[in-house]
Amino acid sequence: MSYDRYVAICRPLHYTFFINTKVCLQLVAGSFFSSFIMSMIMLTFILQLTFCDHSVIDHFFCDFIPVVNVARSNAYQIKIISFILTSICTLPPFSITIVSYAFIINAILRISSTRGRRKAFSTCSSHLIVVTIFYGTIAIVYLLSDTSELRELNKVLSVFYTILTPLVNPLIYSLRNKEVKEVLKKAVVKYGMSRNIH
Repeated sequence: MSYDRYVAICRPLHYTFFINTKVCLQLVAGSFFSSFIMSMIMLTFILQLTFCDHSVIDHFFCDFIPVVNVARSNAYQIKIISFILTSICTLPPFSITIVSYAFIINAILRISSTRGRRKAFSTCSSHLIVVTIFYGTIAIVYLLSDTSELRELNKVLSVFYTILTPLVNPLIYSLRNKEVKEVLKKAVVKYGMSRNIH
């Protein structure tokens, strides 16, 4: 998304050249492939652990850190590998996003029209907020040391990157669409009228 915004704002005349079906498919394939490789590496190490017969995972979904925490065998090596893989998967993409937004902000500030600047800032700020929430919560959950004080907080933060961010993303981008705004207004008015009738 940040690459899309960067090209749209900083290189608008080249947008269709840089953002085409092939590039989009490569980005999606790269994301899926890297996620698959990272998951297989973690799964390989987790399968080597020994567990008690009856263990309760203190989390709302079966994430690998809570699974590792209930293992009987020493999981220090897995926690180090998790830290390294998380660093590789989160810090470079987040850094690239921040750098691209630095270029975007620089380009926006050069836009002469106030309306154009406002529209560009509006579009980019919502994406930057969602990205920051996503990467920020992931960094806290996976990069900070796993202490008993952080376990409860990690459960709450996990909701942000697993549920809240994917839920909010379509809302943020669809609410920029005039047709969606109109439908939403009509639905709110209709809902309000139906409540008044009852």
